[in-house]
Amino acid sequence: MREHNIRGFRQLSVFDFLRPVLLAILLLVSSSAAVSANSKYAAIVVDANTGKVLFSRNSNALRYPASLTKMMTLYILFEEMERGRFTTKSHLQVSKYAAGRPPSKLGLRAGQTISVSTAIRALAVKSANDVASVVAEAVEGSEGAFAERMTRTAHALGMKRTTFKNPSGLPDSNQKTTARDMARLGQALQDRFPSYYKYFSTRTFSYGKRKYRNTNRLLGTIKGMDGIKTGYTRASGFNLVTSVRRDDRHIIAVVMGGKTGKSRNSHMKDLIGRHLKRAKRGKRTAPLLLASAPRTAIAPARMPRSRPTPVTPNPVRIVSAAALPDKTPVHPVPTIDPIAEQIKVASAMPELAYTAPAGKRSGPIDKVLQPKSMPFKVAIAAAGSPKPAVPAAKPKGEATPTPGKHGGWHVQIAAVPTAEGAAKLLQQVQLKAGPVLKSAEPLTQPVKTSGMTLYRVRFAGFSGKQEARAVCARLKRKSVDCLAVPN
Repeated sequence: MREHNIRGFRQLSVFDFLRPVLLAILLLVSSSAAVSANSKYAAIVVDANTGKVLFSRNSNALRYPASLTKMMTLYILFEEMERGRFTTKSHLQVSKYAAGRPPSKLGLRAGQTISVSTAIRALAVKSANDVASVVAEAVEGSEGAFAERMTRTAHALGMKRTTFKNPSGLPDSNQKTTARDMARLGQALQDRFPSYYKYFSTRTFSYGKRKYRNTNRLLGTIKGMDGIKTGYTRASGFNLVTSVRRDDRHIIAVVMGGKTGKSRNSHMKDLIGRHLKRAKRGKRTAPLLLASAPRTAIAPARMPRSRPTPVTPNPVRIVSAAALPDKTPVHPVPTIDPIAEQIKVASAMPELAYTAPAGKRSGPIDKVLQPKSMPFKVAIAAAGSPKPAVPAAKPKGEATPTPGKHGGWHVQIAAVPTAEGAAKLLQQVQLKAGPVLKSAEPLTQPVKTSGMTLYRVRFAGFSGKQEARAVCARLKRKSVDCLAVPN
């Protein structure tokens, strides 16, 4: 068809109108073909306000996480900071093993220490493998023990197809995850640790004489992006988990298996551009994805092979949480029932009283409830509804708890592995509680179990059960976990 001029105006042919549409279709088809040809590719986009999946391709297929693994490493480090074991100023020892990890790394030397603040930035910005090993050894004594905890935490968060084998993401054929699971972890980091999550948006990080730029090159180029993490190994391809908040909308997007960093970033931009506008504006309706603080007895520490000095014992962490919707059928993998595991531990050690979370109790083991200061309702994962555990008989050979000199009812805060730690916790609680515990008497009670000694942190001096429970209720309103117990 020819062009015609009608009264001075240029008339376009039908082909001229259809050309942009045909070109767009051609580009979409070629792009889809390229993606389909990539066996490592997987992606998902989730509306964080509603939990609705806006886009999904191979999102339940097993993939290698590479350095996305460090998201969970930081999650567990943040847990330890939340419970007071570490602060940003705490220093972590560098072992020979950690110093010998392959790049990417900071180049730490065996015997030196680094601050927790430095470790967080090195993981979030530089993705340093040596720092990941330092954190793992400081928290659990060895990479193996830390990886077991990572997997337990992942399963309790609903990451049912994820298995971790190391804290860094260095190649291991058994360390696998899915795009959907990584979206869950990205959401959980923001929900559980909003104050620590800001580290993921750090643009640059300086250590020694060097300055490192965040491996997530999209930070600062996409409006509203606040993280989260990149990853790459030859087996995984180029991975990226992002979070974007804009115009009262919030999405979490995951791309795994990119052939190059550039193509991965381009695809991520495309997913954000197409699906952010489809996310719902306004108030969040999806439940927060949270995991519990430690509620159980202290487990014996494991020590790294490369470091002969003992590591502070660390509590067994039992977690439970809600999961993002998963409508795609998958072959199930073995998971841990956190509530059942907690009951099993309690039955084996009936003489120990556990820290009670601020909120309603349900049976002898406390489900995790959200602190009142948080704006959204917490959903607890359906790990079954176990009946209250029947108190078990004292195991044969188990030592009787050392009796306290104070009778009546007590308010117990926790059980910790050292007398020094117990004394410090008493002071912290007194400062936070203020006049609530003004007339109460602080005390610690050593209790022996399974060949080790724990120290109960308690307050005494109450007239009876009702007063102890009333004081505990007031403490919970101040976000102090406690439990009224008879001595």
